[in-house]
Formats: sequence, structure tokens, C-alpha cells
Amino acid sequence: MHPTSPGQAPAGRPFVPSLCRAACLVLLSVWWPLAAGAGVGELPPGIGTPEPADQPAPIGPASVDAPAQPSQARFDIDLKAPEEVRSLLLRHMDLQRFRLLDDLTAPELERLLARAPDNLRSLLGTLGHFSPVIEVSVLAEGGRGASPLGTVRITVEPGPLTRVASARVYFRGDMATNAAANNQREAIEREVALPVGERFTQAAWEQTKTRVLRLLTGERYPNGRLLNSLADIDADARQAHLYLELDSGPLRRLGAIEIRGAQRYDAAQAERLARLAGVEPGADYSLERLQAAQAQVAASDRYESVLVTVEPDGDEADLPVLVQLRERQRQRLQIGLGGSTDNGPRLSLEYRHQQVPGIGWRSINRIQLERNDKLAETSWAGALDDQAWRWGASARWAEQNDGLNTTTSQRLRWGRSQEDTAQDQGQYLQFDRARTVNSAQRTLIRARSRSALSINQAWTWRRFDNPVFPEHGQGLALELGLGATLEGTPQPFARAQARWLTYWPLGGPSPVLRSEQSPKRSQTGTPEATEQGRLGRLALRLEGGAVLARRETTLPDTQLFLAGGDASVRGYGLRDIGVAQDDGSVSPGRYLAVASIEWQRPIWRDGRRTPWEHVLFVDGGAVADRQQDLRAQWGVGSGVRYNSPVGPLQVDLAYGLAVRSWRLHLSVGFAF
Repeated sequence: MHPTSPGQAPAGRPFVPSLCRAACLVLLSVWWPLAAGAGVGELPPGIGTPEPADQPAPIGPASVDAPAQPSQARFDIDLKAPEEVRSLLLRHMDLQRFRLLDDLTAPELERLLARAPDNLRSLLGTLGHFSPVIEVSVLAEGGRGASPLGTVRITVEPGPLTRVASARVYFRGDMATNAAANNQREAIEREVALPVGERFTQAAWEQTKTRVLRLLTGERYPNGRLLNSLADIDADARQAHLYLELDSGPLRRLGAIEIRGAQRYDAAQAERLARLAGVEPGADYSLERLQAAQAQVAASDRYESVLVTVEPDGDEADLPVLVQLRERQRQRLQIGLGGSTDNGPRLSLEYRHQQVPGIGWRSINRIQLERNDKLAETSWAGALDDQAWRWGASARWAEQNDGLNTTTSQRLRWGRSQEDTAQDQGQYLQFDRARTVNSAQRTLIRARSRSALSINQAWTWRRFDNPVFPEHGQGLALELGLGATLEGTPQPFARAQARWLTYWPLGGPSPVLRSEQSPKRSQTGTPEATEQGRLGRLALRLEGGAVLARRETTLPDTQLFLAGGDASVRGYGLRDIGVAQDDGSVSPGRYLAVASIEWQRPIWRDGRRTPWEHVLFVDGGAVADRQQDLRAQWGVGSGVRYNSPVGPLQVDLAYGLAVRSWRLHLSVGFAF
């Protein structure tokens, strides 16, 4: 069992007088063997984690991958070592600290060289090499530009790798006996066991301890701490045995909710939102619930910032929950400019009133102009009740230009909805009216405008690992409606539409940790240091719809289906896939089928995952008035995705097999 190294060698510059400098070097030569030892149990985290490659450490001119050093360097370093360890050694070896001392003497350099092998062994131990072969020598050099004390040549053979043979965790405090914490203990034990069989590195060991501590303090035990940790290295057997001891401390529960900053809007509404997210007085402490409450209150759009916190350092068993708010103005006017490959440039104007006088409802009014679409909409929503339901109403006017056909529609909706991060549902009564004109013939495609009244139920389930950058999980949306046409003799109809999206990770986890620019983020939006397979993931998307009615029933076009575009079948324009007409136009149909499979593979550089990904995809879709007439039109292509702070930005180049042409598609963000 090897001792734990308390830290790195002192980095400060010795005093100029030679006597003091010599004394410092003597103290260093005595202290370092005691601190570093021949092997390591645990080393300081800073040493075990290599610095970014864009911050090269000073090295001598003999090194081919580093910038030249100032002429006052007293000696140069020529390191012969495999690339996987070379960068770490050059950055952290002690010899680098003394190269630029103006009055370093040859005897002092000899004392440093005597201790260099032990220093290098300690550094190599952080990468799992505990039996290295190290040779250090000095080559005298002469001539103009040569360093006064010559070149230090270091040859390193790292030796075999050490792998984790076992990993154990011991619990102290309330967690050790609390049956309610069984799942939490099992999750910690699984996390500790993950490195078994993998290469031991100090960086990975530190990451394991960080994740374990996060699992401990995230539920029930905010005062939990790491009591002891040990990495026992058996260099002869090339094995590492890991041990952790955790002290959970006392069980803590959530206390009363206190709202601060509520002036324009009712504080009771903010408290209700927090309770709906699971923050109830008397419930076990949960960081996830606090974060969910923060997201729930912020989603109401009444606040510029929301912070939900507790103070776990107090003596009380119940932790008061503090909700700090900074409110938005009641009224807001926004002008937006944008664009898409489907619809060209976009101009939008939006006016919001967060609390309409008299009824207290929120009102959102929007006008949007695009190349093929025009939209005017107003929606009104009431406050949430204790079961998270809210009543609402909306009115919408739209004009869609699809080649030769221009459809003008109106929609009125009234009902209630229930929204949550994992599940939404809505129940509403809807009136639709649509009128379609063929611009070539200047005649109505139908003898008169068509309208319908329907009652609908919608559900959406989400089980993604991350709401912004999903990498595994699935989502399902289902909508059912029953209605009747309103022209002439009413004709009944039924309508159903479903969407399913799933992500399947490929391959096993990679031992390389994510970079800070990784798209995987926690609920608070901060990057997480988790592992991900280099093969990426498959995204499978299925969509289907059907309208059941008598053959002679004429329905509003807005109740029927079209396909094609950025979020449907790539390689085709927006709503280009439908029922073909004699004049070359397409009309919406009663049946819809869409399928897409996409391979999303992260792009790696220098062993680190970048925010860029490469995608390959195949899309197919069909629309028809009869099931037997469904004929898929396919699109294939490739693209790149950049995981920006605001969400994924994807650019795709697709080829439509039916139209035999290429099309560029641009999409921003993820929503389901």
C-alpha cells in the first residue's frame, strides 16, 4: 500500500543569494522522496489531468512540438517518450521550474537530476504506469546559442498499464441503515464499480469520486462528505484496488417555501409552481426537485431569473426553501428576424401581456410573415390550478402557399392543458374552416369553403436523458379527435395522429472523458463529465396519421396531411409530398406515413469530444387518400450538427430520389 502524495513540489522562485538558493534545493531534495515515494496511492487532481493542448509548456529546442524558449534558459530538455505520456511529463516535470533561473549552477542541476526519476515516476503513476524505466543524462553543448548547462536528455519507457481490479464503497451515517435510501446506495455502488477492468488513471479516479459525491449529496443528504479514499496500487500484479468511505450525515427534509421578489405577480402562483415540481414541505431533500421547481417557475415566462435554494448548513432537520425571483415587465413587444431553407426569410411581431387586467390571464399575440406562409394568432391562458391544469383559448388565421394551391384557414380553440417536463396533455374543442384556391385555374378546388367542429384529446410523453441535447431515451405524442363537417348534411369523422422518436446509443462507453464543450449538460445547463461511446447514436423517428370518414365527406385541408421539409422528409420542399393532382399540384390526403433513421456520430479531436457531430440519414414519407395508395418518397443525405449553448444547430444536404435533386436543410434546437 503506497502513501498518498500531498501535493506538487513548490513552484516559487528561490531567493537570489546562492546560499539561500542552495538551502532551498537541499530542502527540496529531502522533502520530495517523502512526498512522492516510489509509487502513488492518490496524486493531486491537477497533476493527473493534462492541460489543454493549446497551452504548451516551455520545453527546449530539441523538442519538435513546442515553441522556442528565451535565450536565458540555463539548460534544454530533450524528452524521448511515447506521445501518450510525453505531453503530461513536459508540462508537469519539476525540471521545467528551474530552467529559467539566471544563476542556476551545474552542482544544483545535478541535485535536481538525481531527483528527476522519482518525480517522473509519480507523474507516470497518474496515467497507470507504475513500472517505468527512466534514464536521465546531460549532454554538454557548445557554440553560439547553446544553453550554458547543456541539454538534459530523458528517456522514458512507461512500462505496462495498471488496471482496476476491485472497487469498494463503505457507508457511514443515516444512509447505512435507512431502507428508503436503498436505491441511492445501489446507484453509488454501481458508479464505484464502473472502473473495474479499465485502465487506472488519477484523472478517472478523481472523476469517479466527484460523481459519487454528487449522487450522495443530490438526494436526502446534502451534508454528505467523502470521509476517506484510497487507491491501493500493486505494481507487481499491475492491479489497482479502490476504496471509498462516505459519511452521509443526517437525513434532511424540505421545509417551508419562502418567496422573495414577488411584486407584480401573485407569490402564491410561484409557490404553486414549485409544489407542482415536487417541492413540498416534509419531503426528503432532493437537488433534482429543486432544479425542477426552478425550471417550472422560470417556464411561466413571468420572471427574468429564478433561483431555488436551501441552506444545508443549518441545525434544523427541515431546510427552508428560498425562491428568489426577478420579475419581467407585464407587457413586452418583440420583433424577430429569421429564416429557414423551407420558407426563406421570416419577419415576426409579438406582443405579450403577462396579466391582462380584469381576468389575470396571459395573452400572446403574434404576426408572422414568410415566403410561403402568413400567420396571425392570439392565445390566452389562465393560471395553473392545484392539479397543474390551465384553461385557455386561441384564434388563428393562416395562409399557406403550396405551389399552385393557396389555402386560407381559420381556427378557433378552447379547452384546458396540463404541462410537465415529462408529460403534457390537452383537451380542447376546435373549429376549423379552410378555403383552397388554385392559382393557375383561378377557381376553387372545392365548390365552397369547408369547415368542421371537433373535440380532441392529446398526450405527449418524454423520457429523454436531456431536454436540450438528448442522447438516449424516447418520446411519444398521440392526438385523437372526433368531429363533424358543418356544410350541408353534417358528416362525422375521426382523426388520429402519432409521433415517436427514440435514441439508441451505439457501442460501449469510451474511457475518454467529455471535454468542457460537450453537449451533455445537466438540468441547470452546465456540462457533465460523463462518458459516451465514440460510435454515437441512432435516432429513429416514426409518424403516422389517419382520417376516417365516408368517401364523399369533404374536410377542411387543415384536418388532412402533407409531408416534406426540414422536420419531415428531407430532400423535398415544405409540404411537397401529398396527393398528386392533374395540374401538377399536390393536395393534402387522409393518410400519412413518415419514417426516418439518422446516425449521429460525435467528432473527436486529440482524444476529446468536440461540440461537432456528423450525421447520415434516410427519410421516407407518403401521403394518400387511401391506404393502398401510399407510396413512399425517399430522401438520403448527410450533414453536420453543432451543439451550441442555445441548442443543436443542424445543416443537412439531402437528395430526393423521386425528384432527383439536392436540397439544403437547416434546423435549430430540439423540441418534442
